[in-house]
Amino acid sequence: MGQIFEINIKTNRRFELVDITSDINNVIKEAATTDGVAFIFIPHTTAGIIINEHADPSVKTDILSQLSKLVPDNGHYQHLEGNADAHIKSALVGNSISVIIEDGRLVLGTWQGIFFAEFDGPRRRKALIKIIKG
Repeated sequence: MGQIFEINIKTNRRFELVDITSDINNVIKEAATTDGVAFIFIPHTTAGIIINEHADPSVKTDILSQLSKLVPDNGHYQHLEGNADAHIKSALVGNSISVIIEDGRLVLGTWQGIFFAEFDGPRRRKALIKIIKG
Protein backbone atom coordinates (compact mmCIF):
# COMPACT_ATOMS: atom_id res chain seq x y z
CA MET A 1 0.00 0.00 0.00
CA GLY A 2 1.93 2.99 -1.24
CA GLN A 3 5.44 3.70 -2.28
CA ILE A 4 8.47 4.22 -0.07
CA PHE A 5 10.57 7.18 -1.20
CA GLU A 6 14.26 7.52 -0.49
CA ILE A 7 16.33 10.65 0.07
CA ASN A 8 20.09 10.26 -0.32
CA ILE A 9 22.16 12.30 2.12
CA LYS A 10 25.90 12.89 1.98
CA THR A 11 27.36 14.05 5.27
CA ASN A 12 30.68 15.87 5.54
CA ARG A 13 31.58 15.65 9.22
CA ARG A 14 31.45 13.03 11.95
CA PHE A 15 28.80 14.97 13.83
CA GLU A 16 26.36 17.29 12.02
CA LEU A 17 22.74 18.22 11.41
CA VAL A 18 21.62 18.40 7.77
CA ASP A 19 18.38 20.23 6.93
CA ILE A 20 16.30 17.89 4.75
CA THR A 21 13.00 19.80 4.94
CA SER A 22 13.00 20.83 1.28
CA ASP A 23 13.93 17.28 0.21
CA ILE A 24 10.89 15.91 2.03
CA ASN A 25 8.65 18.61 0.54
CA ASN A 26 9.94 17.55 -2.90
CA VAL A 27 8.95 13.95 -2.16
CA ILE A 28 5.46 15.14 -1.21
CA LYS A 29 5.20 16.97 -4.56
CA GLU A 30 6.47 13.90 -6.42
CA ALA A 31 3.86 11.77 -4.66
CA ALA A 32 1.16 14.31 -5.59
CA THR A 33 -0.08 14.30 -2.02
CA THR A 34 -2.27 17.15 -0.81
CA ASP A 35 -3.27 15.82 2.61
CA GLY A 36 -2.00 13.01 4.81
CA VAL A 37 0.95 12.07 6.96
CA ALA A 38 4.63 11.65 6.09
CA PHE A 39 6.47 9.00 8.09
CA ILE A 40 10.22 9.59 7.95
CA PHE A 41 12.53 6.78 9.05
CA ILE A 42 16.34 6.73 9.28
CA PRO A 43 17.62 3.14 8.77
CA HIS A 44 20.98 3.66 10.46
CA THR A 45 22.08 2.86 14.03
CA THR A 46 24.44 5.84 14.27
CA ALA A 47 22.15 8.54 12.88
CA GLY A 48 18.76 10.01 13.68
CA ILE A 49 16.19 12.65 12.83
CA ILE A 50 14.87 15.69 14.68
CA ILE A 51 12.53 18.62 14.20
CA ASN A 52 13.89 21.91 15.50
CA GLU A 53 14.61 25.51 14.56
CA HIS A 54 16.16 26.01 11.14
CA ALA A 55 16.21 29.82 10.97
CA ASP A 56 19.20 30.37 13.27
CA PRO A 57 22.21 28.08 12.63
CA SER A 58 23.43 28.59 16.20
CA VAL A 59 20.63 26.29 17.38
CA LYS A 60 22.22 23.38 15.47
CA THR A 61 25.58 24.25 17.00
CA ASP A 62 24.07 24.32 20.50
CA ILE A 63 22.30 20.97 20.03
CA LEU A 64 25.47 19.28 18.77
CA SER A 65 27.57 20.85 21.52
CA GLN A 66 25.27 19.70 24.30
CA LEU A 67 24.94 16.18 22.87
CA SER A 68 28.76 15.99 22.79
CA LYS A 69 28.92 17.03 26.44
CA LEU A 70 26.20 14.55 27.40
CA VAL A 71 27.75 11.67 25.43
CA PRO A 72 31.46 12.35 24.81
CA ASP A 73 33.15 10.52 21.95
CA ASN A 74 36.01 9.43 24.22
CA GLY A 75 33.95 7.88 27.02
CA HIS A 76 34.64 4.49 28.56
CA TYR A 77 32.40 2.32 26.41
CA GLN A 78 32.18 -1.46 25.95
CA HIS A 79 31.49 -1.26 22.20
CA LEU A 80 34.90 -1.60 20.55
CA GLU A 81 34.28 -0.14 17.08
CA GLY A 82 35.05 3.42 18.24
CA ASN A 83 31.56 4.75 17.62
CA ALA A 84 29.71 3.83 20.80
CA ASP A 85 28.89 7.50 21.39
CA ALA A 86 27.19 7.62 17.97
CA HIS A 87 24.93 4.69 18.88
CA ILE A 88 23.96 6.34 22.17
CA LYS A 89 23.27 9.74 20.54
CA SER A 90 21.12 8.01 17.92
CA ALA A 91 19.16 6.24 20.66
CA LEU A 92 18.59 9.57 22.46
CA VAL A 93 17.52 11.48 19.35
CA GLY A 94 15.45 8.72 17.73
CA ASN A 95 15.22 7.41 14.21
CA SER A 96 11.71 8.32 13.06
CA ILE A 97 9.17 11.11 13.02
CA SER A 98 5.74 11.68 11.52
CA VAL A 99 4.56 15.01 10.14
CA ILE A 100 1.13 16.10 8.93
CA ILE A 101 0.77 17.09 5.27
CA GLU A 102 -1.80 19.73 4.38
CA ASP A 103 -2.29 21.50 1.05
CA GLY A 104 0.71 19.66 -0.36
CA ARG A 105 3.23 20.79 2.28
CA LEU A 106 4.55 19.68 5.64
CA VAL A 107 2.75 21.23 8.58
CA LEU A 108 5.60 22.69 10.63
CA GLY A 109 5.89 25.64 12.96
CA THR A 110 7.18 28.93 11.56
CA TRP A 111 10.78 28.27 12.58
CA GLN A 112 10.81 24.47 12.36
CA GLY A 113 12.79 22.31 9.99
CA ILE A 114 13.57 18.61 9.73
CA PHE A 115 17.19 17.60 10.28
CA PHE A 116 19.07 14.42 9.53
CA ALA A 117 21.36 13.90 12.54
CA GLU A 118 24.74 12.40 11.65
CA PHE A 119 26.74 10.99 14.56
CA ASP A 120 29.33 8.82 12.76
CA GLY A 121 30.21 10.47 9.48
CA PRO A 122 31.17 11.45 7.00
CA ARG A 123 29.05 8.92 5.16
CA ARG A 124 26.46 8.40 2.49
CA ARG A 125 23.12 7.93 4.23
CA LYS A 126 19.44 7.78 3.42
CA ALA A 127 16.07 8.70 4.81
CA LEU A 128 12.99 6.67 3.92
CA ILE A 129 9.62 8.39 3.56
CA LYS A 130 6.24 6.70 3.47
CA ILE A 131 3.25 8.90 2.77
CA ILE A 132 -0.24 7.93 3.86
CA LYS A 133 -2.75 10.00 1.94
CA GLY A 134 -5.62 11.47 3.93
